[in-house]
Amino acid sequence: MPFQVAVCGPRHCTEQDERDARRVGELLAEQGVTVICGGGIGVMAAVAAGVRSKGGLVIGVRPNDSRDGASPDLSATIITNLGEARNAVIVWSADAVISVGGSWGTLSEIALAKRRGGIPVVSLNGWRLTDAVGRDVQGIEYVDSPEVAVEKAIVPRS
Repeated sequence: MPFQVAVCGPRHCTEQDERDARRVGELLAEQGVTVICGGGIGVMAAVAAGVRSKGGLVIGVRPNDSRDGASPDLSATIITNLGEARNAVIVWSADAVISVGGSWGTLSEIALAKRRGGIPVVSLNGWRLTDAVGRDVQGIEYVDSPEVAVEKAIVPRS
């Protein structure tokens, strides 16, 4: 069964987030990993472009009732009409989650992945969550390069 990684991030992101997401997509495609994302603009479009540039498979899970606004680089589009609740579909369909950058939607995907448990959760230059005394929240890998993000996400595959 193919390994599936969700790549999450803001639709309104920085240029660095776009470069990182594209590189993450390239690296995952080179490993034969199926990528799941929200299918829109920003980080989602960048990861889709990276995956497609390497001939990989990328699935977009859209929040609305049509394909409007979907990235042209998607291999397939899933229409949910669930709004932001589609984040649960993305996370529950993945064997690992990589977040790139950060927005409230991205934070919800990290939280859903942690609630789900049992899968790697990697934050690439994004949300850094701490507990009440300032310690990093356990179970999230905080990284600063696409290469390390992918390495941490697909470790269970070997």
